[in-house]
Amino acid sequence: MLIGGLQKFSLLDYPEKISAIVFTQGCNYRCQFCYNPMLVWPIKVGKSKYAQATEQQRVHPKIKEDDLFVFLRSRAGKLDAVVITGGEPCLQKDLLEFIKKIKKLGFLVKLDTNGSYPETLVRLIKEKLVDYFAMDLKAPADKYEEITGTKADFNNIKKSVKIIMQSGLPYEFRTTVAPGLLNKDDISEMGKIIKGAAKWYLQKFKSDIDLVECGLEKRVPYNSRQMQEMAEAGREYVKTCEVR
Repeated sequence: MLIGGLQKFSLLDYPEKISAIVFTQGCNYRCQFCYNPMLVWPIKVGKSKYAQATEQQRVHPKIKEDDLFVFLRSRAGKLDAVVITGGEPCLQKDLLEFIKKIKKLGFLVKLDTNGSYPETLVRLIKEKLVDYFAMDLKAPADKYEEITGTKADFNNIKKSVKIIMQSGLPYEFRTTVAPGLLNKDDISEMGKIIKGAAKWYLQKFKSDIDLVECGLEKRVPYNSRQMQEMAEAGREYVKTCEVR
């Protein structure tokens, strides 16, 4: 497992649970608004545009897996859960074996994913390795490739939405709303994709940190009123749509 970071304590990332967060390295997307460029390509590629930097990605593990499990064993009974995020965890060939080892220690597991690997989600559910899913829904279909910076297969996104919603497990969908990339009409189109979903969180765009697309840095985010208007549009399609 290529591990790019570890947050040892969180009260926010797994609802109502105390968790640790494991950040995997590498991602098949180059989302313009991503604020973890070091996990997409750990060697920062100057100020070149995200699409031009794709071929220059370098993946180097920062944390040894053995050291991670030493830490987790020391936290058994103190932490409830482990959140596996990225990058994109489903890129990791040993993801299932990695989660099995976590589950043997008695932890719940939450998986953050971009939904591009539906077959992996099926296996995780079948083998009862995940207790909570969080899937990032990036855009309506006609904007997916623009925003992800890749030849995204939107059919896989739709499959993953269906798999997660029918899994019987707790889940949420998440969307980062960046001005100039997504608007209120886009939120309505995206709502149709996850119609009937339990939870959808609209995340405020961060512009004061390093981003995959440096041209978005310092761009002014939507204000609270605008975000709430988009959440109201989202509530026409899902049970709960909130801003965070």
